[in-house]
Amino acid sequence: MKKIFFYTLLAGLVTFAVSCSSLKPLSQSNFSVTPSPLETVGNSVPVTVNGTFPEKWFNKNATVRITPVLKYAGSKESYGSAQTYQGEKVSGNAIEIPHTRGGNFNMSFSFPYQPDMLTSELFMRFDAKIKNKSVKLPEVKIADGILATSALASAQSTAPSVADDGFQRIIKQKQDANIHFVIQQANIRSSETNTQDMRSWQQRVQEAFNDPRQNVDIEVSAYASPDGGVSLNEKLAAQREKNTTQYLEGEMKKRKIEADVNARYTAQDWEGFRQLLEASDLQDKELVLRVLSMYPDPETREREIKNISFVYNDLASTILPQLRRSRITANIEIIGKSDEEIMEFWRTDPKKLSVEELLYASTLTDNDADKEKIYQYVTVNFPKDYRGWNNMATAYYQRGEYNNAKQALDRAALVSPNAAEVNVNKALFAMMDGNTQSAKELLGRSSGANNLDAAMGLLYLMEGDYNQAVDAYGNTKSNNAALSQILTKNYNAADITLKAIKNPDALTYYLLAVVGSRTNNFNDVMTNLRSAITMDKTMATRALNDLEFVKYRTNQDFMALIK
Repeated sequence: MKKIFFYTLLAGLVTFAVSCSSLKPLSQSNFSVTPSPLETVGNSVPVTVNGTFPEKWFNKNATVRITPVLKYAGSKESYGSAQTYQGEKVSGNAIEIPHTRGGNFNMSFSFPYQPDMLTSELFMRFDAKIKNKSVKLPEVKIADGILATSALASAQSTAPSVADDGFQRIIKQKQDANIHFVIQQANIRSSETNTQDMRSWQQRVQEAFNDPRQNVDIEVSAYASPDGGVSLNEKLAAQREKNTTQYLEGEMKKRKIEADVNARYTAQDWEGFRQLLEASDLQDKELVLRVLSMYPDPETREREIKNISFVYNDLASTILPQLRRSRITANIEIIGKSDEEIMEFWRTDPKKLSVEELLYASTLTDNDADKEKIYQYVTVNFPKDYRGWNNMATAYYQRGEYNNAKQALDRAALVSPNAAEVNVNKALFAMMDGNTQSAKELLGRSSGANNLDAAMGLLYLMEGDYNQAVDAYGNTKSNNAALSQILTKNYNAADITLKAIKNPDALTYYLLAVVGSRTNNFNDVMTNLRSAITMDKTMATRALNDLEFVKYRTNQDFMALIK
């Protein structure tokens, strides 16, 4: 009996040993990783792993859960989506792997990128069981490091949206008045020259003539209504124009006003007739409008309209009298202050400047401190104008004072929550926080804002849509614009863009070094990295760990530079 028990126990142990031994450690050769090396797309690291379970490796009673683990910065770990596989005798919903044939598997996952992931290792971690017994399998390293060039896209280096001034050097105004005539007459009645409109017109012309900053010229347009025949109306309109011109010239002579008078006449004012008719509330006006569209000949039009007798009576009493007129127009140009005058007033007496002139003054200086003083003055003296607050926010933003920028931007949004420039700048802060969805919504409400294209380009970069980013940036010369060209492998365009940047910074030179590396130009790598490190010492550490420069890690000159 003891022997039987012994052999039974031995058989069980052998079976268990065989079962356990069927889950042997996997090696790196069982996995392939795409992309290789790992690479950021926007601000995430998408990974696809194809793996193989060898023949007779997967125990029929086994369950294996595989978790991708990215290790970085010493003890930090980030996890991809796990996947579970099971043997043929396991009842469950996991993917079944045949014992005899083995099988292939595919896992797709992504990690949100963090700057200290530049130096990292990707492992596959196993949680294995045969029946209810845990089986220890070692982790397998399948990738080393992340190519994180796309993550260099930066909201901080994106120019914010400055709200424009509305300053116009020359403002054009029109002052109109009408002189109406009795049917089939051209004489000017005193009742028409003494109307309030005419008195206002004369006063405005006098003011413009007396002001050295204003220019004025006068137009006369005389008309006859489209009834009475073309021949009669031709003579009538011409005489109305002549009488009106003579009257104006006499009035200007009395007032000692010198201005050009340009006169013309229209025999039958069908266009004015149509406009007045469309704006009226006359019954059956659609019938008359249909006649206008059907008959281009003026005499036929007039006959057909008169045939609609119940309509024509209304037209004769309401519409036609308004067309028997001369319209006199004063074209006035108001000439604004010169650039020199505006800046002189800013320095000596800014209260004499309008808000438009003040905001325009900020464009006349390249001194950021002076711009900021102007913006501050606008916020104090014109607190209900969002542009002062918005532009103050851009000044803080460009100095890296983001808390102050947000506070000023909040004030701008309080005054004008739907202002396009405010939405662009709020979108930049959203992208700074990695919130691309919020940024997309804000930019969708930013039509017409300055630097909208640059903000859209950044959004496309962060979403990994590099071709769209290139299109958005167009001819913009910026680090982000060049980055979009690098990521679409247009290195010549990127080189041109970077070298055209007006005020290059450390990142500009670093990107030039990346272009040099990708085009195998070691001299460009060294020259530009040296400039980048001189401006920002942290660029040395970045270059040391950056896979863009991995092929130079055995080069003594390169290592001496970055260490």
